[in-house]
Amino acid sequence: MKKFLVIIEETKTGYSAYVPSLPGCVATGKTRDEIEQNMYEAINLHLEGLKAEGLPIPEVNCESEVMVFV
Repeated sequence: MKKFLVIIEETKTGYSAYVPSLPGCVATGKTRDEIEQNMYEAINLHLEGLKAEGLPIPEVNCESEVMVFV
């Protein structure tokens, strides 16, 4: 099992998301639920494409942290 960091950003028309460890793996959606579902599908398709091409699955190369400023 692999875990990937997904960055979700709110936009004027809904949400967009990307995976830093999987360049080119992006998705959009009008709602939070839709973006999560679309991103899950995008990751699966991206990984299937890598496997079909005989390419390795990239290692996760990023972390996240929430920093609070006052």
